[in-house]
Amino acid sequence: MVMVALPAGWLIAPAFVGPPPVTAPRIPAWQQAPTTLSAGQGLEQLQESAPVPLPAAVTAQLDSHLKPDGGGTFTGMVQDALTGQVLYDRGGSENRIPASNIKLLTAVAALRAIGPGHRFSTKALAGPSTDQVILAGGGDVLLGAGESAPDQVMGHAGLASLAAATVAALKDQGAAGELKVLVDDSLFSGPNLNPAWAQGDVAAGEMAPLFPLALNSARFDPAVTTGPRPQDSAITAGEAFAAQLKAAGSAAGLTVAAGVGRYPPSGTGEAAESAEPVVLAEVQSATVSEQVDLMLQDSDNYLAEVLGRMASAASGGPGSNEGATAAVRTQLADMGIPTNGLSLADVSGLALGNQVSARHFAEVVRAITTGADTRLRAALDGFPVAGLTGTLDARYGNDATVRGAGLVRAKTGTLNSVIALSGYVVDADGRLLVFSFIGNGLTPGAAGNREALDRAATALAACGCR
Repeated sequence: MVMVALPAGWLIAPAFVGPPPVTAPRIPAWQQAPTTLSAGQGLEQLQESAPVPLPAAVTAQLDSHLKPDGGGTFTGMVQDALTGQVLYDRGGSENRIPASNIKLLTAVAALRAIGPGHRFSTKALAGPSTDQVILAGGGDVLLGAGESAPDQVMGHAGLASLAAATVAALKDQGAAGELKVLVDDSLFSGPNLNPAWAQGDVAAGEMAPLFPLALNSARFDPAVTTGPRPQDSAITAGEAFAAQLKAAGSAAGLTVAAGVGRYPPSGTGEAAESAEPVVLAEVQSATVSEQVDLMLQDSDNYLAEVLGRMASAASGGPGSNEGATAAVRTQLADMGIPTNGLSLADVSGLALGNQVSARHFAEVVRAITTGADTRLRAALDGFPVAGLTGTLDARYGNDATVRGAGLVRAKTGTLNSVIALSGYVVDADGRLLVFSFIGNGLTPGAAGNREALDRAATALAACGCR
């Protein structure tokens, strides 16, 4: 009986004493919630005592990489950023077609002439007649059709927000009935298409007629950055504003007439003789600094040309192509960068008539990185990072260039037989170097030319050239 009772007791006992205690598993320290903030981490400040590469060693490194794939030639220059000492010079003072590297010149001109913190205003004005509302362009071509997006550069100012504020102002004035929307794009003057641009490039959507207001940098869809563009971005923006005004005004008894006109009606760009217009509402763009960074990252031709014209207007010049190129030249001269021989046909780099040297670009990058005018530091975030961002995001991924990924920061430039790369890098010894490489007369489509530039920049990043 004892032999039978013992096993039964073992089965019954847990019901009286309960289950054995469960011990919680120990959570590793790295999985536990932190009790304090980690110490801030960052790059150490560059030391002026870091050794400067020997020019002969840099030349030996770069000459082995800067070889054209087929026809054409490369020029280039490398300088020590702090001292300006020339470490490499292969025809660096020869003028070349620079393609989109010219946007670096436009960037510094905009930051100096307009100011990094400036914002462009797009306004809704009361027209000469009580039934008119004027959409006045102030240089913002990154307008969004919807609500303003304060955390974005593209679409920072939204036409839906402008329309809602306009309706509120009209209600306060007791407005009622039908409204007519007009567009004032008189801020710009001269031809809205540069004759130096190839018609094929315009047809392909590389550029569009320039106006001081546009949606999505003159794109139908901000997510689609290729293909045809609106040919009258001011009227396109006016139509979007009219649609938003109609939607916002319906509850207030306001309607909007079909079609959008221009103000002044003559389209001459001359201001009508009338009293100062009443501002009903306005929205403001992202800062010039943020727009410059977007222009450099995406190599946005339209935005570059608009920033050039706005730099001219800010200096009291005309909002034209001639004004833009003159503003860039003036700002470079004021920075102490010689402009003798430099020729600018546009400020985006799309024109083949541009002539700029590698030395010009190296000096401009040096001014941005270490120059006395600290306003230019605002352009640093605009340089694409090799293998990570902007127009360099898909490069520096093979065995020959991967060591430059994340280290090389440079503006790209590409036309049919032109390729360029200008930027800066910290070498293996901790020395900040600025560089510019330009290829002209190259065999169109030859993949080795882009590879040559990327190899050269990677060699600088790995340089312990002593």
